[in-house]
Amino acid sequence: MIRPFFFFNKEVAFVIRERKGDEAVKYVIGVDLGTSAVKLLLVNQKGKVVQEVSKEYPLMQEKAGYSEQNPEDWVEQAIAGLTELTDRFSGNLSDIEGISFSGQMHGLVLVDDSHEVIRPAILWNDTRTTAECREITTCVGEDTLLEIPKNMALEGFTLTKILWVRKHEPENYAKAKLFLLPKDYLRFRLTGQLHMDYSDAAGTLLLDIKKRSWSKEICEALDIHPDLCPQLVPSHEMVGSFKREIAEKTGLSEEMKVFAGGADNACGAIGSGILEEGKTMVSIGTSGVVVSYEANGDKSFEGKVHYMNHAAPDAYYTMGVTLSAGHSLSWFKNTFAKERTFDDLIKEAKDVPAGANGLLFTPYLAGERTPHVDASIRGSFIGMDSSHERKHFTRAVIEGITFSLNESVEIFREHGKVIDKVIAIGGGAKSELWLQIQADVFDAAVIKPNSEQGPGMGAAMLAAYGAGWFETLQECASVFLEDAKRVEPIPENVEKYKELFKLYKSVYGSTRQVNKDLMQYRNSGKA
Repeated sequence: MIRPFFFFNKEVAFVIRERKGDEAVKYVIGVDLGTSAVKLLLVNQKGKVVQEVSKEYPLMQEKAGYSEQNPEDWVEQAIAGLTELTDRFSGNLSDIEGISFSGQMHGLVLVDDSHEVIRPAILWNDTRTTAECREITTCVGEDTLLEIPKNMALEGFTLTKILWVRKHEPENYAKAKLFLLPKDYLRFRLTGQLHMDYSDAAGTLLLDIKKRSWSKEICEALDIHPDLCPQLVPSHEMVGSFKREIAEKTGLSEEMKVFAGGADNACGAIGSGILEEGKTMVSIGTSGVVVSYEANGDKSFEGKVHYMNHAAPDAYYTMGVTLSAGHSLSWFKNTFAKERTFDDLIKEAKDVPAGANGLLFTPYLAGERTPHVDASIRGSFIGMDSSHERKHFTRAVIEGITFSLNESVEIFREHGKVIDKVIAIGGGAKSELWLQIQADVFDAAVIKPNSEQGPGMGAAMLAAYGAGWFETLQECASVFLEDAKRVEPIPENVEKYKELFKLYKSVYGSTRQVNKDLMQYRNSGKA
């Protein structure tokens, strides 16, 4: 008998029947807990996404530089998403064999001895912790930071948030018995099990990257009790199963295997096939990242880019970050073109030649991470006059985001990496114009994979690998992933962008002090 399942496209339901020989096709679920929404993918054994569900939740920003969320929103929306996914599925739910998770990095969730959340989660893009960064650097030392966690103290990292709570909310810190990252708290609520994987732990600044263990030296230097840190596991390890009440709510089996999962950027790398030397990925979401595979943890980038444990077994990756990538384009649309769609704006920008008629944009809406570790820098439009129309500003925003990402590409090349092919995922891969701009700015072929859901697909691949479908993640990638589009750089545009990129890089130095003074003025209460 052929077993059907439902695939929903917009509001139209199509019945699809799927068999693999004489056996029912098996499935896994990849959950991507992002900054604005949780996205769930149901993926079959051939790597085909047969269902996709997205559930949004709000962001709380009560002060400049603050960014928080209510962890309960993650749980409620994830359960709602899983329930919607199973409601749409008319096959045998026992054929869904595993689930794994990708999650926004660095966020701090503090729980008490009853595992209740103490305060709202402080997110990766929160920049209130500049003083705590200085404290960490002073107490631990730059050399030790580059040797053990292999990263400098930056506002985004989890450790800075722990110290901020200890200093500014001592009553909450006194209640804290454990800290978790967002996806780990979600998984705990679904399974009742407390763990953290190495790739997410690498973004806390408390992990010894090479030893894959919490650093006693850093904990002692900052007077943090090691028991505050959760148990560490590999990303592909099975860590439990759904609690009965969760299984009943969602319709999923209590026997379904739950795997640890990984940091969103690590999962995005897996979901884009960044599983061997020479592979580089650019992902444009709320933030933007450039990720490159590293086989070991022995290289030194002097803190210019992040060095992290991969969600792939026994591997690492280096990463440059643009804090406001897709966020910059969303901000521009919501502020100046609410009535237009993103497609409308990009269609307008297609008519504008490379260089946006001499208009530059720096995407520093929330400070910057790579190569400028600066929470005070803010965005700029440079070179505007009355000849510029909205289409020029749109193109300048897209080019400015890409220039910022190219600063990370440039660092990798300066350290000997050959980058002649880039895998593009996220929002920047959905537009032919943006794919071409990336190819021209990076001076490299840009590949769009068949799946645009890098982190969610990476989580699904971890579940497939953990469930024993494949011997290695590389074998999984050979089945799940394929190239959908290749865009070559246009030589004429490459030369234009090389010249403009030099001007773009000069904007930071020219506006740094002005932005610092403006931030002090704003925080003084006079603004």
